[in-house]
Amino acid sequence: MEQILFVSILAFLTTLFAIPRIIYVSEKKNLFDNPDSVRKLHKQPISSLGGLGIFLGFIISILLMGNFFQLYEFQYYVACFILIFFVGIKDDLVEISAIKKFIGQALVACVLMFKAHLLITNMAGFLGITHIYFSFSVFLTFFTIIVIINAFNLIDGVDGLAGSLGLISSLVFGTFFLVNGNIPYALLGFGFAGSLVAFLIYNFQPAKIFMGDTGSLLMGVVNSILVIKFIQSGTNYHLFSVTAVPAIGFSVLLLPLMDTLRVFGIRIFHGLSPFTADRNHIHHLLLDRGFTHRNITFTCSAISILFIVAAFLLQSAGTTWLIAGLISCFFVIIFSIKRLPVKVPMRVVKNENKINLKSEEEQLPSRRTN
Repeated sequence: MEQILFVSILAFLTTLFAIPRIIYVSEKKNLFDNPDSVRKLHKQPISSLGGLGIFLGFIISILLMGNFFQLYEFQYYVACFILIFFVGIKDDLVEISAIKKFIGQALVACVLMFKAHLLITNMAGFLGITHIYFSFSVFLTFFTIIVIINAFNLIDGVDGLAGSLGLISSLVFGTFFLVNGNIPYALLGFGFAGSLVAFLIYNFQPAKIFMGDTGSLLMGVVNSILVIKFIQSGTNYHLFSVTAVPAIGFSVLLLPLMDTLRVFGIRIFHGLSPFTADRNHIHHLLLDRGFTHRNITFTCSAISILFIVAAFLLQSAGTTWLIAGLISCFFVIIFSIKRLPVKVPMRVVKNENKINLKSEEEQLPSRRTN
């Protein structure tokens, strides 16, 4: 327990100390996300380099813990953290194309699968499937990692939202590993949580800094590792052992995952690219109905916690039915939100009476458009 406290406090203090310095350097070097009248929600120039502070607090705290490397795979985890850090920081400074970001994410996924041997090999009865073949395991794991990384990247749309959801998931997985004696993975969860708590002090509305791609991509990688390890080992633990591990893991990440898949599905259904800009993310729906950034963050965090508690209490229903029930509840919530009256007119960029569809990178309020 002392190790958990040490890594959490060190991560918190390092990030807490680093972020004001990052803001100061951003002011000196004009490293800002500048507002405009078309697509930015913030009114003043704000740095999007908060992910640098999160990375520093997280990586320093875990590297100073000797037993963090008791398991061979952790050296590859750190390599992935560094790799995704450079992908994110370059995008935050000069912006890179979506294909280059995908290549970086794919490299991370390959290192996790083939060097760290992080693979989903057991479906725990989902759709009647238990153990799966290696080739399908590789495909499923690759898909899972890529979707989780992008889900956290896209949910970062209002002040405090992505950080709060990442904090909840990190604490849930970290606590599960802690009570079952898996200290290295508990350190991973609590170390990242410590950094996020410090970041959120500066990110709640009105935000002084955004996490940018550096923070959201790193958050996706950390949660990919935690949820896959949870799925693979959850049934083997004695304390709080779970039977419907895929459903429980899914519930922890349900909000960013389902929101991303839902929005992509809508765009594809309408014959558009999955990356075409729109205002269909859950935080956009709430913004258009008059919710403040703080209200959106607290509402989505509460929903996420309710999903987790419900999944844990109802796991006796079985993996398949539980996942189906969680998805159904998610769409009920979306339907209920859409039934609320719109208070803020949706903004549409037009050019000569034609809708100008821009990429998600260009138009959506994301990690640089809070």
